[in-house]
Amino acid sequence: MLGAGAARRPLGRTTVHVAIVLSVAFGLLAAAAGYWGVVKAPDLADSPNDAAVIAAGRTVPRGLIRDRTGKVLADNKRDANGESYRVYAGRQISQVVGYASATYGRAGLERSFDAELTGLAGDPVSDAFAKFGADRYDPKDLTLSLSWDLQKAAVAALGKHRGAIVMLDPKTGEVLALASTPTYDASAIANPDTAKATFEGLQGSADQPLLPRATLGRYVPGSVFKIVTAVAGLGSKSITPDTTFKQQPAAEKNGLLVDGYRVRDGHHPVTGSKALDLTGATEVSCNIYYALTGLRTGGANLVSYAERMGFDAALPFDLPTAASQVTNGQGKQPGGFTDDVELANASYGQAETFVTPLQMALVASTVANDGELMQPRLVTSMTGKRSGTRTIGPKSMGRIISATDAQSINTAMVAAVEGNLGQQFTSGAKVPGITTAGKSGTAQLGGTGEPHSWFIGFAPAENPTVVIAVIVEQAGRGGEIAAPIAGDLMTLYLKGGG
Repeated sequence: MLGAGAARRPLGRTTVHVAIVLSVAFGLLAAAAGYWGVVKAPDLADSPNDAAVIAAGRTVPRGLIRDRTGKVLADNKRDANGESYRVYAGRQISQVVGYASATYGRAGLERSFDAELTGLAGDPVSDAFAKFGADRYDPKDLTLSLSWDLQKAAVAALGKHRGAIVMLDPKTGEVLALASTPTYDASAIANPDTAKATFEGLQGSADQPLLPRATLGRYVPGSVFKIVTAVAGLGSKSITPDTTFKQQPAAEKNGLLVDGYRVRDGHHPVTGSKALDLTGATEVSCNIYYALTGLRTGGANLVSYAERMGFDAALPFDLPTAASQVTNGQGKQPGGFTDDVELANASYGQAETFVTPLQMALVASTVANDGELMQPRLVTSMTGKRSGTRTIGPKSMGRIISATDAQSINTAMVAAVEGNLGQQFTSGAKVPGITTAGKSGTAQLGGTGEPHSWFIGFAPAENPTVVIAVIVEQAGRGGEIAAPIAGDLMTLYLKGGG
C-alpha cells in the first residue's frame, strides 16, 4: 500500500518508455540482420568455413572449370551415398585448379573461387532473397586463360625435375601456362575412398608436391634479376643504354673490389679490355657492370622500381602468391640494405634476393609490353544459369618505365639470345625464324649443391605475344637446362600448338 505522500507514475508514460525501448531493440536487431544478411553476405558466402558453403559442397555439383578452348578441367561425380565429388582432367593442373575435398578442404582455384563454384556468390540482394528460395544455389562455371595443351607441354618439359614454368600474354596479363613439378593426383584427394591415403602420402614427401612452386616458391634469381636492375637504372635515369664504367674492364681480371669483397666475372677472355654498355653487358651477363649499375642507382631506387612490379607484397592474382624481395630490409642503408656489398650482389641476383617464378614473368612482361605491366589473371569469365556470364577483362598495374627505356632493355635481351656471345649463355632459347629476347640465370646457392637454372624471355621481340619464366631447381647453368625448355615452349605456342 502506497503512503499518502507517494507519487504515482502515470501508466501512459511508462507504456511509452517501454514502447520506445522495444522499438529501438527491434530496430537494432533489424539493422544487424540486414547488415549480416545483405551487406556482409558476400564475405560470409566467400568464406570456405561458412556452414552454407560446407553444406553445398556435399550436395550441390560444383561449377565446371574449363580451359581457354572449352576443355573441361574440373567435373563432378557422385559417390554411393549420392554426394558429389570432383574429378580432374589430369595431374598437370593440380597446382593450378587444386582440389575440393570433403575431408581436406580446398586448394588452388577450388579454394579461391569456392563460393562462386558452389553457387553462393552473387550480388548481395540476390543472395539475400535466394536464401529463402527452394533453389538458392547458382553454381558458376569458370573459364580460364590457361591452355590445357600448353600446360601439359610445360609439365612434360620439366620432367622429373623440381621446378616451375609461367607463360603469359604481356598485353592482357592472361596466364597461358602455370606449371609446377612435381604434380599430384588431385582426383584421388577429392575421391572420399582414396583421399586419406593419397593426402598423407603427399604430406610425407620430401619433394613437396603440394607446394605450387610457380606462385609460392621463392628462389634466388641469379642473373635474371639483372633485368630488374636495368629497369631501375634506366627508370631512375641513373644510367643510359650507352653508359659504360671505366673500372669495369680492368676489374674483369681480378674482380671488382667493393668494401673488401670482390665481384667476379667469367667472360673476360672473350670481351678483353672492352668497356661494355647495357647491351654488351647483358649479352655476356656481366656481373661487374650490373654491380656498378646497382651501386650508382642506389638501394632506394632499386627497391622502389622492384616494388612497382610487385615485389615486397602478395601479387594481385587469382591464387595466393608469396612476396618476392630485393633485400630483407633489415639494414640501415637506403632501401634496407646492410651495406654496398649486399647492394652490389643483389644487383645481379644474389645476396638476400628471393623471387617467385610468377614475379619474374611479370618483370619480363614489363619489358615486353613497352614498360606497362598488366595484372596477371587466370579466370576470364564466370557463368551461372541464373546470373548469366560475367567477363573479367584486362587491368593495368601501371606504367613502370617509358616505352623508350623498355625498348632499350628489349634490345639488350635480344642480344642475350641472338648475339654471337649471347648464344653461348642461352643455347636453345631462340624460336626458329622469330626474333627472341631473353636472359638466362645461374643462381648460386652458397652450398655444395648445383645452382638453380633460370630463363626469362619473350617473343616475337618486335611485337611480343608470349612471355615465359622457367626455373629448374638445382639443375646447373641457366643456358643448359632452362633456356632450351623456354625456346621449345615459346616455339610450340607461336607455331599454334598452344
